[in-house]
Amino acid sequence: MIFGIGCDLCAISRMEKSLSGPHGAAFARRVFGPAERAALALGQPDSPALTPRRAASAAADFAAKEAFLKAAGTGLAGPFALAEIEAVRLDSGAPAYRFSGRTAEWVARRHLTAHLTLSHDGGMAMAFCLLETAPDAS
Repeated sequence: MIFGIGCDLCAISRMEKSLSGPHGAAFARRVFGPAERAALALGQPDSPALTPRRAASAAADFAAKEAFLKAAGTGLAGPFALAEIEAVRLDSGAPAYRFSGRTAEWVARRHLTAHLTLSHDGGMAMAFCLLETAPDAS
């Protein structure tokens, strides 16, 4: 059964500016979880320069966080830290969510499965989230 759906767009140029500015490393640590930072090589003093491909992936990951918050019905004012909501890639390359902290507890309490799709083109990144409850969950 569908619990909620969410969709979000993020301008790649906006993410590039946020990550490349003087506070880019702090922004990366506040917004992106450990797996995302490692995959995108973000937030470390010796991180390589941000490439267009990595900026697009970061924007898609950011959109995934906001799409989840919309599907959860909480928005940014909810009880979750953005870094607890990670968009990771499976071995197949497919995107998936990985949750930690209060977000993981909230998802588990509600017996939710989170589905994610990402795309980017024309300077924008998009994410769509579907939260689904198990058929036998009460």
